[in-house]
Parts: sequence; C-alpha cells; structure tokens
Amino acid sequence: MPARCTRRFRLAAIVGTCACTLLLAACAPTVALDAAPDANSPRCADVTVHLPDSVAGKAKRETDAQATGAWGDPVVVLLRCGVPPIGPTTKPCITVNGIDWVLENDPAASALRYITFGRVPATEVVIQHGKGGVADSAVLPDLADAIGAIPQQRHEKCRGVSDVT
Repeated sequence: MPARCTRRFRLAAIVGTCACTLLLAACAPTVALDAAPDANSPRCADVTVHLPDSVAGKAKRETDAQATGAWGDPVVVLLRCGVPPIGPTTKPCITVNGIDWVLENDPAASALRYITFGRVPATEVVIQHGKGGVADSAVLPDLADAIGAIPQQRHEKCRGVSDVT
C-alpha cells in the first residue's frame, strides 16, 4: 500500500475514533436537578465555577440546573447552591475545613442531606451511602474550597451546648 494511502487511512481512523468518543460522551445522560430558590445569586456562580472535577474519587457530571453539581455514575453526590439558610438548630453541626455543615436528616439514612450553616445563600449536599455510595469524610473536604467562595457570616458558627452557656 502506498505511503500516501497509509497516512490517509491512519488519519481517517483517528478522526473516526475521536468522533466515536465524542458521540459516546454525548450519550452520557445529563443529571436532572431542580435549581434552588436563590440559584441565580452571584455567590452561587462563584461556587459553581470552583466545583472540583472529582469528589470522593467520583467524576463530575453535567447537570441541567443552575448552581448545581453532581458526581459519580450512578450519581452519589448532589449539590445545590441557593437553598434558604437555616437558623439556630439542635441538629448535629460539624465543621470540615472551615465550612460549617448541619446534618438535616437521620444519620442512619441511606442518603444524608447537609446544609451549610452561616453562609448566605446556603448550599445543600446530598451524599449517597451504602453499597456504591461514598463517605461524608471523603465528600465534604473536597467541596470546601468551592463552598468557601461564600463568606461565613459573622457570629454564625457551629456551636455546642457548652458554647452557649
């Protein structure tokens, strides 16, 4: 086979491979989410542009709503910026890498829902546990830099009962 034909064949093979890769990537479904009430906040835009490419070792997915994020296939972490901030609560509150999080549901649930505390607007993260899920300790640190784009409100920090007395 002449060298010119071999080059054309290789070029066609490379172009074909790239086209197939792009088509297969386009077939990965977009994660459908509802935008939070304050998703159009400029602060949520800051969070969105700082979201990591992976969380707990799971790749970022495309979403169809403003100020959202999703990771894993199947999805094991969901994020929505712009949820209403919560006030003082007796629910468990933890601080991870400078970000205060309130656990909104039963710790034994298969999916845990955390909301930032002391940041306006607030950000919600849902973490899938159990088979195929991930640990909170692997997720929340990975999101800290992005969430940190929303400043902590003065005097609004996680506090224990001993801090209040």
